[in-house]
Amino acid sequence: MKGGPAELFDSFRKVVLPILTLVLLVKITFSSYNFPTDYLLQNLESSLNGSKITSMNGSEKAGIKQQTCNIFVGKWVPYPKGPYYTNETNCAIDDRQNCMKFGRPDSDFIHWRWKPDDCELPLFDAIQFLELVRGKTLAFVGDSLGRNQMQSLVCILASAVIPVDVSVTKDTRFRRWLYKDYNFTIIALWSPELIKSYESNPNGDPYYSLMNLYLDKADDVWASQVEKANIIIINGGQWFFRPFLYYENDKLIGCHKCNDKNVTELSPYYGYRMAFRTAFKTLLSLKKLKGRLVMLRPFSPAHFENGEWNKGGNCNRTRPFKTKEIKLEGYTKEMYLTQLEEFKAAQKEGRKRGVKFRLLDTTKAMVMRPDGHPDHYGHWPNEKKLPDCVHWCMPGPVDTWNELLQATLKKEAY
Repeated sequence: MKGGPAELFDSFRKVVLPILTLVLLVKITFSSYNFPTDYLLQNLESSLNGSKITSMNGSEKAGIKQQTCNIFVGKWVPYPKGPYYTNETNCAIDDRQNCMKFGRPDSDFIHWRWKPDDCELPLFDAIQFLELVRGKTLAFVGDSLGRNQMQSLVCILASAVIPVDVSVTKDTRFRRWLYKDYNFTIIALWSPELIKSYESNPNGDPYYSLMNLYLDKADDVWASQVEKANIIIINGGQWFFRPFLYYENDKLIGCHKCNDKNVTELSPYYGYRMAFRTAFKTLLSLKKLKGRLVMLRPFSPAHFENGEWNKGGNCNRTRPFKTKEIKLEGYTKEMYLTQLEEFKAAQKEGRKRGVKFRLLDTTKAMVMRPDGHPDHYGHWPNEKKLPDCVHWCMPGPVDTWNELLQATLKKEAY
């Protein structure tokens, strides 16, 4: 009989059953790629800051899954091999960071490597780095911690090439190194506040006397020179806690620690924010922006314990903190977040103008390295000088900044 049970079953088998099978297969396939919310947010963040690299694990190689790795989130792991250089390497190490020279008794601080959570950070390859930057100029703009990184980079590169000193001044805060075979130049432009400033009292205490800070005017020391740079690494931090008189449009608008009842007291974070806002605006106003790379190396934490820097504080730990033992907090967190807010605004504007802004996010890693500072070993033990828990021993954890730099430049196809 037409339309009977047998014919209905045959129609179901030929038409409906294949459709149901297809639906089931699609459901299974998509459930295999049901990424957690954290993973999706991580990829969203990756598109915003461009600071991620892609790694592949075994399953990814099989084509199952691809994962984005944040090289700035991880932990310190033991590394028994020696550093890239020593205090006897043919390179310039500031005595104040030359911990080996001045007899630091422990050496564990040079036997740790940064391990991102989801991938491996490649070892620094000097030849590869020089090929990445062939024909370019790299400028370090900021305070002495920028110089700390610059000297580290020159020492790491010394395994391949010894550069020519082409500095135009004897002031070591403004060094220029030329790698002739690669037509690559490194320049250091020391400008601790990044914006125009001068001492209110030139004969006053260098740490406590008032300084005039012009929040809307970049320091010409670097602003007049940086046009020549293809890659710019900018930093600043510890200097912003001294007493300041804040000026905008050449008018006094407030101060920090000026103890004047007639002047509005503002936090150091205000001056810090405005300094980076002005610096980024200056960089965005440069000619020939297309192809230029601006990198923010954010706040570098100090690790004074048992007192302040001038009141008995020290940093004599001999091991890194574990991830759960320390977190970004207090003024370090506030400085870091202030920088990031201004950086993201500049990055957004940079996309419109063809200039890349990238974050060399070393802050979280360095919070975990209380053992990496010179402490009292930036000078001979018998010299009565203050401990240094701000700068970093060379060799030491500061070398990781340049491993991260190379990974970032490689990702940017520089």
